[in-house]
Order: sequence, then C-alpha cells, then structure tokens
Amino acid sequence: MCLGVPGKILSISTEGDRADVDFFGVRREVRLDVVDEPVSVGDYVLNHVGFAIRRIPESEIGVTLELYEELIRRADENDLMTADVRGEMNAARKASDG
Repeated sequence: MCLGVPGKILSISTEGDRADVDFFGVRREVRLDVVDEPVSVGDYVLNHVGFAIRRIPESEIGVTLELYEELIRRADENDLMTADVRGEMNAARKASDG
C-alpha cells in the first residue's frame, strides 16, 4: 500500500515547481508538478514519493492531521497502514539528514 503524508508548505521556489514542506517536524523539498490545484505558502499537501499530489482543503486539515498523528502513535507494528506512514516519515527524515 502506498500512502501520502500530509505536510505544510513553508516556501515555494521562484520557479514554482518545488516547495519546502514540514512533515511533523521534518523538513523536505517536494515537487509541485502533479499537485491537483495551485498551492501557496501555508497550504497543506499530501506528499507521495517526493511529489505533492493533492492540496488538502482547509476544512479537512485538522481531521487529516489527527488521523496521521494517531497512526504514528499506534503501537501495533503489524498494522500495514501504520507501517506505511512510519516508512514515509522515516524516508523523509533520512532525505533531510543526508
């Protein structure tokens, strides 16, 4: 299963094709080539493999972040969705470290 990870846009490149995004305290550059609608600094997007794929509507941000925070807190390592979210977060941490 592949799952996008929500993050907040901190800055957008002058070309408009890349953004610095905060994913639960991890900062990572993502591409904006395939996002479903125009985005601005402060918007939340779903990231998948380095691409923002969807702008999260403001009305859905709170619920979306709560869901992901719950998934991250889960203790059950056999839960595939939890494992996928943790994998995405770990990949983002490694990319920002190196």
